[in-house]
Amino acid sequence: MSPHRTAAPIRVDLQLIADMVEPGSRVLDIGCGEGVLLDYLNRFKQTDGRGIELSMAGVRTAVGQGLSVIQGDADTDLKDYPSGAFDYVILSQTLQATRNPKLVLRDLLRIGRRAIVSFPNFGFWRVRMGLFFGGRMPMTKSLTYQWYDTPNIHFCTIADFFALCAEEGIEVERSVSLDSKGLVRFDAGGRLANLLGEQAVFLLRRP
Repeated sequence: MSPHRTAAPIRVDLQLIADMVEPGSRVLDIGCGEGVLLDYLNRFKQTDGRGIELSMAGVRTAVGQGLSVIQGDADTDLKDYPSGAFDYVILSQTLQATRNPKLVLRDLLRIGRRAIVSFPNFGFWRVRMGLFFGGRMPMTKSLTYQWYDTPNIHFCTIADFFALCAEEGIEVERSVSLDSKGLVRFDAGGRLANLLGEQAVFLLRRP
């Protein structure tokens, strides 16, 4: 990136993900939406970026910006990608919407040398309080849908995700939790992260 060129601002969680990616890497962004992160990585980190997006509207918008994005489903299409094809495979705010999160996670780390995964934390204190006192499925800045129209089908907590990584033999290289304002709060492995983190970002690899 030229020293005179400044990066356009992106969401804090996406910036955290971008900071974990080495310049010049081969990147696959799964559930890339309209390609905001891909565009940032391609322009400011000179990555060789590809994207998969379920929504055809998102695909059209991304392709219209000159990005290499195809329509695809994380639950069914990752098996078609060869092992070790990318340096990083990114799954941002999508894991909880997949039908088989464990299989998807395995595919991420088969396809890429490293995986970056972010998700809303169902152990966040506002979620716990909403269920305890209100008795209804909670809504937060990260969980914005009503229970009857949400695409999210597999909620997990930060503690749940650490347990899954341990079960699968996955090494957590870095983990960060963000608060309700989108600010970095704790290392997600800290004692209070599961209570105070509204969402989390993990950098993973196979040992």
